[in-house]
Amino acid sequence: RRQLGTAMGEARRQRRLLLGVVCVALLLDNMLYMVIVPIIPDYIAAMRGGTAGPSALLPARYPPASGSNEDVQIGVLFASKAMLQLLVNPLSGTLIDRVGYEAPLLAGLGVLFLSTTTFAFAENYATLFAARSLQGLGSAFADTAGIALIADRYAEEPARSRALGTALACISFGSLAAPPFGGVLYEFAGKRVPFLVLACVCLLDGLLLLLLAPPGGTGARANMPVGTPIHRLMIDPYIAVVAGALATCNIPLAFLEPTIANWMKESMGASEWEVGLTWLPAFFPHVLGVYVTVQLAAAYPHLQWFYGALGMAIIGASSCLVPACRNFGQVIIPLCGICFGIALVDTALLPTLAFLVDVRHVSVYGSVYAIADISYCVAYALGPIVAGQIVHTMGFAQLNLGMGLANVLYAPVLLFLKNVCQMKPSHSERNILLEEGPKGLYDTIKMEERRGVGKSLQPAGEIDENGMGSYHRDLKGASEEESSDYEYS
Repeated sequence: RRQLGTAMGEARRQRRLLLGVVCVALLLDNMLYMVIVPIIPDYIAAMRGGTAGPSALLPARYPPASGSNEDVQIGVLFASKAMLQLLVNPLSGTLIDRVGYEAPLLAGLGVLFLSTTTFAFAENYATLFAARSLQGLGSAFADTAGIALIADRYAEEPARSRALGTALACISFGSLAAPPFGGVLYEFAGKRVPFLVLACVCLLDGLLLLLLAPPGGTGARANMPVGTPIHRLMIDPYIAVVAGALATCNIPLAFLEPTIANWMKESMGASEWEVGLTWLPAFFPHVLGVYVTVQLAAAYPHLQWFYGALGMAIIGASSCLVPACRNFGQVIIPLCGICFGIALVDTALLPTLAFLVDVRHVSVYGSVYAIADISYCVAYALGPIVAGQIVHTMGFAQLNLGMGLANVLYAPVLLFLKNVCQMKPSHSERNILLEEGPKGLYDTIKMEERRGVGKSLQPAGEIDENGMGSYHRDLKGASEEESSDYEYS
């Protein structure tokens, strides 16, 4: 009993440290995604046979897509990460479900370290493309396993929403802070230094993960059920609705990033520093959106679908307002609206995916968050390649109106999720395994944590002699109550 009490306390401390490890991994991945931006001009100059220097500390998010071969190469370079990640995610999700979360997360960090060091010593386009593709491979494991690990360790609400919100804030900060970070170090220390700094942080993060949760070290995975196959999750109508919302809400951001810089220069004569600072203010409303949604979800958890629908409506309205802006100050407002709306959608729907798996399938989260990652990758794989062509053939205003209309029309679809909170857990494989009684310390801790939601933990020394007997009686009663099939409203 003392061992159980001590282990439960250690598990709660350990999950906070693991949350920190995952947040650092997500931060690194998104910083690596954008830190290359200040270095792109040098490679463009090398392709042209000229020279270039780090003249812009806060450059545009992507080079403008004018249709030339060089611009196509740059677009493919930026899209290659999301494209490979899109292809690998179905396999990574299945593997995560079978081997656990820690080993794929560690493998993903290892690949990200290799990708970062390759970036540091790249001297031509082919090496850059290989490094970018390696990053997509590492992200498919690190991002999916990290988010799934958070959902598994934070099984109760509102702790799960707060933890996932923290991870989303790190993603946003990494994307927005990377270009200034890369530009400053590039100018004063050389192009290799930003990547070497990120590689060192990645290595330290992997070592900390090894100390906290050695893959296969505890044998806990032996008592865990096999997750639902990813193809079955994809045809679940509720999960499909959430995945569609995640993809649709990220399309405006993914399509504006490669096109808005050129439009600002042509339509309002924006300077380089204005173009570079365009997205930086959007970080603050994104964090505000995460905070607001977490607080609302804690107070009114049955309205998660509404927060997502409201976010999509805000994204749609903001996208339609972008072409009407005539100066730098005006364009900041709709961009902040887009990021605020994305925060509402992501923070509301990512925990909903875990809840859907809990009540309709098996509580193993690798495949369901691989589906979420696929949704993001669809938008970011198409953006750098397709957005410029749409602007060239149809116009910037038409692009924004189309994206805004898509979000506004999709918002009512989230009404389909209105009664999700009233679903009851199914008699899943996890329940079948655990109703026989805990077979190890891992199962005992998990069951005690679930019984202790909303209650303060009883000290280990005060557990009565019949404590484990009452535990088995409660477990048996819970199993009988949950043995019915799904109940829908």
